[in-house]
Amino acid sequence: MSSSTIYPVILSGGVGTRLWPTSRALYPKQLLPLVSDRTMLVETAARVAGLPHCAAPIIVSNGDQRFVIAQQMQEAEQAILAHILEPEGRNTAAAAAAAAAFVQARDPRGILLVLPADHHIGDVAAFRRAVDQGVRLAQDGKLVTFGIVPSAPETGYGYIKRGAALGDGPGYAVARFVEKPDRATAEACLAEGGYDWNAGIFMFRADCLLAEMRAHCPEIAARAGEAVVKASHDLDFLRLDAAAFAACPSDSIDYAVMERTAEAAVIPVDMGWSDIGSWGALWKIGAKDEAGNVTVGDVIAEETRDSYIRAEVGLVATLGVENLVIVETGDVLLVASRDRVQDVKKIVARIAGAGRSEHSAHRRVYRPWGFYESLDTGERHQVKHLMVHPGAALSLQMHHQRAEHWVVVRGRAQVTVGDKVSILEENQSVYIPVETKHRLENPGSEPLSIIEVQSGAYLGEDDIVRFDDVYGRDVKKPAAE
Repeated sequence: MSSSTIYPVILSGGVGTRLWPTSRALYPKQLLPLVSDRTMLVETAARVAGLPHCAAPIIVSNGDQRFVIAQQMQEAEQAILAHILEPEGRNTAAAAAAAAAFVQARDPRGILLVLPADHHIGDVAAFRRAVDQGVRLAQDGKLVTFGIVPSAPETGYGYIKRGAALGDGPGYAVARFVEKPDRATAEACLAEGGYDWNAGIFMFRADCLLAEMRAHCPEIAARAGEAVVKASHDLDFLRLDAAAFAACPSDSIDYAVMERTAEAAVIPVDMGWSDIGSWGALWKIGAKDEAGNVTVGDVIAEETRDSYIRAEVGLVATLGVENLVIVETGDVLLVASRDRVQDVKKIVARIAGAGRSEHSAHRRVYRPWGFYESLDTGERHQVKHLMVHPGAALSLQMHHQRAEHWVVVRGRAQVTVGDKVSILEENQSVYIPVETKHRLENPGSEPLSIIEVQSGAYLGEDDIVRFDDVYGRDVKKPAAE
């Protein structure tokens, strides 16, 4: 049998609420370096880069994170075959169907390897061996899922019951799927044997998946396929058609296909897997000191045991505590009992319900041109630090209700104010009056740092009107820069 090309499909649409305050809606956990010095997205891409007969990955994400993802992959020198943008989240079945339709158009018998972007796999060699075993089953038309050999009666995962063995390899037919069980059911599964955790990693031929979807969830297959056919190219991104994708029913690939098909197969694998679903998971896999603590950043732990302590901006000092999770991000401090971290989402819900912004955005907000972070905010003023990448430019814009001062603290800036274009060197500044068109650009080869002082009666991010934008964002209407 000839070798088929593997098309990794990295799903990067999650929010990671239980890892708040580090993970937030606009910058979720897959874009963060939580386990190593590389982000989880980059780790996922690197994991598949060594597979034989493997194409560059297809990334499926929402539009808000497209530039951050593109920058991370570029900096990691990881190629992308396609970056598919979902107009809205419609769960994993729609994402997989769109990716399958994209692959089928170029390689009908191409094999998709569908991977969440936010999983940790400690034994990459075991992962690659399992994928190699999965190729053979996928070529035969099976819809393969990879089951994690359980180490404890976990109640946070679904389970897969193995059926009859498939040939001489390690694969089995799927006897049944089990919803996330209670403790007694999980213990019974382990005692009986033949059960694996459902990791949400899948492998199948594009044509086989779409055939099964047409049989079991035809509306998802039809609408996702239509969204691909009508998709538009935007710079290096492929935007799915909004109307077609919005009409796609929202369902997981497990419920929509895997639990209904007669072709489901499972390959058990022990590969040091974790879905990094909570701060407790990071404590579990982290390198611990002699007192059982996992510390990240500037931490002084005195008489402290069995805790996860993360300092991202300032110093965190602890004394006489145990079994805690402490996470400091500059604008938020979370202190929680380590056995209650699954409930962090309750705090996030309260913050969102109160109309605050800490659930969705960090103090540092990333944009395609770089980032900005708020340093100080008062009744009629706000001070920000802006970092602009070499060769990057903000949109040509104006504000109806605020004036701005820009001070160059590092680098060289090209500024447009009205009809005047000038170059500012370090320690030089410029004033932008209310309702004046302006633009900031970095013509140099080094990052540009600016201190921006805003003044006015209203300083919200929606007081921006764009007239021109090199990144293809909407112009001539209010939009957050």
